[in-house]
Amino acid sequence: MEKGNFVDHIRIYCRSGKGGAGSVHFERNKMDAKAGPDGGNGGRGGHIKLRGNAQLWTLLHMRYYKNVLAQDGVNGYKNNSTGSDGDDIVLEVPLGTVAKDMESGEQEVEILEDGQEVIWIRGGRGGLGNANFATPTNQTPDYAQPGEMGSEGWKILELKILADVGLVGFPNAGKSTLLSVLSAAKPKIADYAFTTLTPQLGIVSYRDNKSFCMADLPGIIEGAAEGKGLGHRFLRHIERNSVLLLLVPADSDDHEREVEILINELEEYNPELLQKRMIIAVSKSEMLDDELKQEIAKTLPADIPHVFISAVANQGLVQLKDELWRALTAKDDI
Repeated sequence: MEKGNFVDHIRIYCRSGKGGAGSVHFERNKMDAKAGPDGGNGGRGGHIKLRGNAQLWTLLHMRYYKNVLAQDGVNGYKNNSTGSDGDDIVLEVPLGTVAKDMESGEQEVEILEDGQEVIWIRGGRGGLGNANFATPTNQTPDYAQPGEMGSEGWKILELKILADVGLVGFPNAGKSTLLSVLSAAKPKIADYAFTTLTPQLGIVSYRDNKSFCMADLPGIIEGAAEGKGLGHRFLRHIERNSVLLLLVPADSDDHEREVEILINELEEYNPELLQKRMIIAVSKSEMLDDELKQEIAKTLPADIPHVFISAVANQGLVQLKDELWRALTAKDDI
């Protein structure tokens, strides 16, 4: 887990509340010393819930939740009075958060909408009081149900960035520079590999006051699907992107091979990623003449649209935004 403001993976210990026990009680009054059972039910244990919050973009605030322990339900009372339910705990998380069980790895909850609230870990049910067990043949039951135990265990919260377009490329391919030119985002830019260690988001303006969200993701390397480099931490963010923009620098030694590696790593991690629409952008193209562009274009996959761009020289960016918008708004005919 990175020691910075962006936290996209945390581990927490959770325990929902235990249900309150049912009451064993018999009513007594001046008219009837044995008026019958009147033990009430126990209250439900507190749930642990997750709520989506569009104002959050990181799990940083969750880092300080060492243990999440919901309140137990209150035992039942006499006079058929039900005990109070335990207070629920509501954890606010950014959109795109996935909750998993640490031991099994099974996905339990997914938060995708602002204000979406779901019960993540249910509290135990309250036990029934002895009044529920009275029958014509057993009018004075002297027993009641105990409350159910809550659930507990280590859990994982993972954030998968929600963005329309995800920038995919090798380290130092020019992704951060492109995002900074197309949007108001200010990612760190430097001339060395892995400048971007955490996803950066930017809103790209388009025609007629339209816009879309673009994510600059950490650079991919060969073997990322096996966990090399930033590995799975990088690749899981791609799952949320509607369109993938593959960025290949013009000064690459082998453009065809670089595209093959990028696509192969996506397929190795999750073959379904290949069903997403893709566009190839050849960055740093200010150094290319028309003849070189034609030669490079011949090496690129024929079934993926490509654009030659230069973020520094502001070349091809309008065409790139047109291609991205076309892909984002195209009907799903894949």
